[in-house]
Amino acid sequence: MEVLQLGQILALLGAALAVILSGIGSSRGVGLAGETAAGVATENPEVAGKLLVLQLLPATQGIYGFLIGVIVLINTGVLGGQMVDITVTQGLKFIVSCLPVGVVGWYSAIQQAKVSAAGMLMTGQRPEMSGRGITMAVMVETYAVFSLLTSFLMVNSVLG
Repeated sequence: MEVLQLGQILALLGAALAVILSGIGSSRGVGLAGETAAGVATENPEVAGKLLVLQLLPATQGIYGFLIGVIVLINTGVLGGQMVDITVTQGLKFIVSCLPVGVVGWYSAIQQAKVSAAGMLMTGQRPEMSGRGITMAVMVETYAVFSLLTSFLMVNSVLG
């Protein structure tokens, strides 16, 4: 059994933070949006399908965090079976690199859920407006995508 070095442990901590923080935000966001979807669908069952798209949008941040976590595991050799020697400094760089997608993913998923909930209320009253509700919610997604790209570039530069 191979003993992990401190640098490797720090890199794994970074991967965990990316997944955990964005996952918490996404699960909270999907839950918040789901509460509104249930209420709106009770009043107007015909729009239930349109509400699912709006409920699903906050889940993407958790996917982004998962992707960054997997990239860290690939870069460190955890998924390849050949652990790479990682210095403490590199391990700390992995942690810092994972923070954008973790923190922004957590926050933006919750904010996106609030916009999605408003879009659901709008869709419940005027079903033809569902596209606008989706567009409004996707605008929040922009910042999650920026954080994904930032973390991706940072993670891939650590061992570069």
